[in-house]
Amino acid sequence: MIRGPVDSGGPDRLYTVTGGRTRSYERSFDLVTLIVRESGPSIGMQSEHVRILELCERPVAVVELASLLDLPVGVVKILLCDLLDSGRITVRHPQTSGPGAHLPPPDTLKKVLLALRNL
Repeated sequence: MIRGPVDSGGPDRLYTVTGGRTRSYERSFDLVTLIVRESGPSIGMQSEHVRILELCERPVAVVELASLLDLPVGVVKILLCDLLDSGRITVRHPQTSGPGAHLPPPDTLKKVLLALRNL
């Protein structure tokens, strides 16, 4: 069941949502990191955690979650750390090199950059 955005409220509300934490200490999530749920919500979970799990039935980028929740990205990252620590989500970082990467060749990127400069 997908509901509307989480009530983001003011600074007091954000302080409550994160339990006073101001950054995600040991994990770094890029804006384009994909989040996938591994289990559903359970009784007694914080409403923001429940909402994230509902949204992550399919892979969802961190920035998209922040937008859908109407919360700052930093707050969402803290909530994601909680869910990752409890094993409720998995994280898929974008691949930028290696055999699985899907980046265009450097010549193509140079052409695009040159075209953008000429605009």
